[in-house]
Amino acid sequence: MFIHSELLILLALTLGGQVRTGKIIGGHKAAAHSRPYMVLLKTEMDDGTTKHCGGFLLNEDFVMTAAHCQARSYTVLLGVHNVKHNDEIQHINVDQTFPHKDYNATNYKNDIMLLKLSSKANFCENVRPIALPSQLEASLPKSCSVSGWGRTDKTNKYMSVVLMEVNVKLTDNELCAKDNLYCSEGEIGPGEGDSGGPLVCEDEKAYGVVSHKFKPDSGGQQIDCYAKITDYSRWIYLTMTKA
Repeated sequence: MFIHSELLILLALTLGGQVRTGKIIGGHKAAAHSRPYMVLLKTEMDDGTTKHCGGFLLNEDFVMTAAHCQARSYTVLLGVHNVKHNDEIQHINVDQTFPHKDYNATNYKNDIMLLKLSSKANFCENVRPIALPSQLEASLPKSCSVSGWGRTDKTNKYMSVVLMEVNVKLTDNELCAKDNLYCSEGEIGPGEGDSGGPLVCEDEKAYGVVSHKFKPDSGGQQIDCYAKITDYSRWIYLTMTKA
């Protein structure tokens, strides 16, 4: 879910047992600029409010995020670690948006979107793209992590000033696999404020996009869901090529 620019976090939106995600719960501060691909996405909504999502840099022209982060206009913030250090940050407008054509806003299927920047990102020590896995790397990854500037616990209504990160363990869930998702279970992981950020695994590639939470009807632990990037490889390639 988005974060208000005034640093107030929106309450989680529950739809049919699902919750938009965005907070790093149970994590720790990331080393400064250790994730130079991370994007803080500033959006302006139709009602004039300003909100934020996460995202990640694919190359000098494109950012990937979640489709549910759609808005009227966007500004990509690159090179962010501490959100108060504005002099270190590149601000680039978004020229074109490409939410997946089959994105479903009710159940968050195909929750993936590409953003084409209006000008090229300036690569430097603090701004670098992240690689994506090939379709051949479709087995369940091990040792993954997520990161973002969202809330750090359930009682704190403010976003984190610095980038936070946490390790997550993916589960072999048949329902998730059927819906082109990777999933992790438990209280530790992303939540309110980190939507659109990357699921980064042991080879330092982005395997997923932070999407939503799901509470099984049968009970059990809450499940965090990430759009499975390898299932969208062809769409990603064709979209960037045509743009």
